[in-house]
Amino acid sequence: MIRGRLVLAVWLGILAISFIGPARAAEEFRWKMQSLWQAGTINQQVFETFCERVAEITAGRLVIEPLPVGSIVAYNETLDAVSAGLLDGQHGGSGYFAGKDPAFAILGDLNGGYEHVRQMHMWLNYGGGLELARELFAQYGVFYIGGVSWGAESIPAKLPIRSVEDFEGVKLRAPEGMSQDIFQRIGAAPVNIPGAEVYTALERGVVEAADWGTLGMNDDLGYHNIAPFPLYPGFHSAPLADVAVNMSRWEELPEDIKALVEMAVRDFNRDMVEQIAMQDAQVAAAAASNGVELINWSSEERRKFREIAVEVWADYASRSPMAQRIYDSHVAFLTRLGLLGDAQ
Repeated sequence: MIRGRLVLAVWLGILAISFIGPARAAEEFRWKMQSLWQAGTINQQVFETFCERVAEITAGRLVIEPLPVGSIVAYNETLDAVSAGLLDGQHGGSGYFAGKDPAFAILGDLNGGYEHVRQMHMWLNYGGGLELARELFAQYGVFYIGGVSWGAESIPAKLPIRSVEDFEGVKLRAPEGMSQDIFQRIGAAPVNIPGAEVYTALERGVVEAADWGTLGMNDDLGYHNIAPFPLYPGFHSAPLADVAVNMSRWEELPEDIKALVEMAVRDFNRDMVEQIAMQDAQVAAAAASNGVELINWSSEERRKFREIAVEVWADYASRSPMAQRIYDSHVAFLTRLGLLGDAQ
């Protein structure tokens, strides 16, 4: 009799699992995710493709609504919005949150650090960066899924700048924070000007150069018509954006969807980097015929810039324990790659 009841219980358990399994598999999740990109830009289009890809590979179990910058909150408020649940997730600029912890600045844009964004992603995925990023974001109730780059940025200039010394006295539009500090350290005169005013500032001579975007992005905005000496390939800035989601939203996902989303974020990064690189290559190929001279710094000049920049990194690192840990990790990896000397 006992054995019969046991067999019956086992069969009932199997039947229960067979019904529960499909129900769980059919469960759907919907996220609103705001980006740092303007609607209609190539960057926003790549982000939208990523969201479509997630819906496709999860068979509609996770649907992400892609929102352009400013749709719900300002570009520098998304972390708070995700933490509070106002947004489910963000594709944000990590460096925008440096006011909360300077660690975000060192994570989001190690100015002058890596020669190519693939080196930065080597650090992120295989050099301990991902674990540090997840620990940093977790302090705000947010899960850092992965990083997304768009390439090394170029500096359009009205005069040829062929070396670190040539920056002496140059009036340069640069964002507040680490970037301004580094350019000031090499003798430039950085100016904080909103993005919407950069073209006019260049045109009127308020500034002679601008830290803005990649070669293709700058060309789209017409900068090369008035500043025909862009520094390319870029070396001073290779920002790292993030794909991050409210911790509770992440934890409620089944493990298979989590794995698929992590894979999709890696593909998203590849697509963003490669599509922007294609845009840059097209602009570079036409540069000479358009009266534009591409200024390509030597490896020696790039290293000079990096060795000055590392002093500013160290200053930011000293401002918080998390910043120090991310700085130490970067420096160890850069040294391993031969981009910094053992003495750094």
